[in-house]
Formats: sequence, structure tokens, C-alpha cells
Amino acid sequence: MSATARDADAASRRSATVLSLCLPSDVLLYLLMPMNADAFGVSLAEAGVLLAANRLVRIFGYSYVVRFYAKRGDRAALTLAALVSMVCALGNSFITGFGWLLILRLGWGLSYAALNLSTQALATSEPAGAARRSGTSRAIIAIGPMLALPLGALVSLYFGPRVIFLILALFSLIGLIIARGLPNIPHAMPTATGRRFKAPDSVAMWSFIEGVALDGLFIFGLSLQAQSILGGNAVFIAGVLLALRYVSEMLLSPLGGRAAASYGAVRMLVVFSALTTLALTAFGFHWLIIGAGGVLILRALQLPLVTTLVAERNPGAGRVQALAGNAVWRDVGAGVGPLLAGVLLPIASPSWVYSLAGLAVVVSAVVCSRYKVREAVA
Repeated sequence: MSATARDADAASRRSATVLSLCLPSDVLLYLLMPMNADAFGVSLAEAGVLLAANRLVRIFGYSYVVRFYAKRGDRAALTLAALVSMVCALGNSFITGFGWLLILRLGWGLSYAALNLSTQALATSEPAGAARRSGTSRAIIAIGPMLALPLGALVSLYFGPRVIFLILALFSLIGLIIARGLPNIPHAMPTATGRRFKAPDSVAMWSFIEGVALDGLFIFGLSLQAQSILGGNAVFIAGVLLALRYVSEMLLSPLGGRAAASYGAVRMLVVFSALTTLALTAFGFHWLIIGAGGVLILRALQLPLVTTLVAERNPGAGRVQALAGNAVWRDVGAGVGPLLAGVLLPIASPSWVYSLAGLAVVVSAVVCSRYKVREAVA
């Protein structure tokens, strides 16, 4: 291995480690805030807004993050991002009230954009070994949330829902120290991408609905469902189930990619979407372990399908732009989902909410399969 490749490996691992240390304070908020909205001084509907805000701000603030990252390099960008992450974790531990918590969520959203951008840019900085580095980076990032979710749930059972964020602030501080070892070389990136916020095609619409249903409604409602069914054990069981999300991503996403290669991305998207409908329906009818476990496993299997499908339908120079646009629509859906959950779940039956969400997922997958030819020609 050349010295350049070794340097790229080391930088990629270091960047992924910083994100792995900073990410748990965000992930645990999705677990603990819906169950303990009063402890944070917010209503359930306000909790939905707070859990959506970090994604929504990335839609409109990502271009500013890209410019700062390109000009200042990884060391400055990730040092600042880890510092903001630490402040947000401290705030989640001590601050109450919607207004101040909203400011923290917006700050974290922009910080995550920088952290995520750095892990992807450094993993692909050298063409040789880029796929291997990307896989290693994804695995390192998943370690933090995977371990923090069940452990944080246990801490919250004995010491309340906010002490854990004080501990996680220390991990962000460690991330800040690690970020100081990153390269400070600016990146050659265009100042303007030329990308417009366009109406979604059928694949982007599926991504939007999937974001609403799985990254929004389901994640927000998981802790509420667990609380209503399991009582005192709810927070730990929900934490374990959310940790399964990251285990599934590490272990099952490659299987989804192989299934797409063998049977076609469109066909497997429809099959997995239909199974997701069944899992969401089971979840809505309080079959917590089977329903939630099924959703998380199927989500991991579907992750590589959409990227493959977008690339197939947008060959050539438009591929990167199409992938970026699809990711934006996924973020929009994931931001809308908690808003809907905060409004609907207190007043509507979960069986109806999740059954209809699942139906929307499979219908959008069928539309995606039927309109492939027309959109490819267009």
C-alpha cells in the first residue's frame, strides 16, 4: 500500500470516529424525547418539530456547509462541528423549553452535515481502495449509536432522561480532540453546484414517502409504542430495537445490493416495500418486536436499492446530480415525518397511522416500477 493510500485510510478512519462519537447525542434524543417530552419542557407536537428541525435545516443550509468545508478543510470543519455537538449535548442535559432547544437542533443539523460530508469526501479521496474505505467508515460510524442506545436507555432508567447527555458531551469533546489530527488542506469544490430544488420523479417520491414513514413516523413512534405496551421496560427495549437499525445497516445492506444485482433493483424495491407495509401494519397493531424488527431489517435491505435505481435511470453526467436530489427528498420526508407524528399520534389510532403509511410506501414503489420507461426517456 502506498503512503498516500495509508494517509487516506488514516484520515477516513479518524473522520468516521469523530462522527461516531458525536452522533449518539442526536440518536438518543429520538429515543428519549418522545417518552419524556415534559422533562425537556416541550409538548409532544413540539418534540416532533425539534426532531425534524435538524434535517430540515440541512436542506437549506447544506450549501453554506460545503463552502466552509471546501475553504477551511477537514480539521477546521470537524473541530467546529464537534464543538457544536458538545454544546448541543450539554444543552440537551440542562436546557428546557422549545426555543432554546430549537436553536440547538438547528446547530446540530449543520454540524452533522459537515461531519457526514467529511467522512464521504475522505473515504473517496483516493480512487484506489475507495469502496473499502467507505465500508470501513460506515461500520465505524455505526459503532457509536449501536453501543450508546441500549447503554443510554439503561442510564435513563436509573438517573432520568437527561443525565446521559452530560456523559455524551464528554464523548463529543473526545471527538473534538481527535478532529485536531485531521488534515487542514482545502478541498477543490465548485462554489455553486447548479442543482435546483426540482419536483421529484417517481424514485424521489418513493424516497420521500419512505423518509416520512420509516425515518419519521416510525422512529418517532417507536418509543411511544414501547411505552404504551411495555411500561417500565419501554426505554430499554426501544433502545435495543433502535440499535438494531445500525447493526442491520452493517450486516444486511450488502445483501440488499446483491439481491438487486441478481433480481433487479425495481423488482426487489417492490418486494421489500410490500414486506415493509406488513411490518408497519404489525407495528401499528402493537406487535412491537416483530413489527419494529421487521421494519429495521427491511430498511437496511432497501438502502442500496435506491442508489442503484437512481444511477440506472440517470446514466452519464446527470448521475451525481440525481443522487444528490434524491437524498434531499429523503431528508425532506424524514423532516416531515416527526412533524406528522407529533400531530397525529396523540389523536389517531396507531393502527391506522402506520397501516396507511405502509400502504403509501408500497403504492409509491409500484408507481416507481410502472413509470421507469417514461422517466428514462424524459
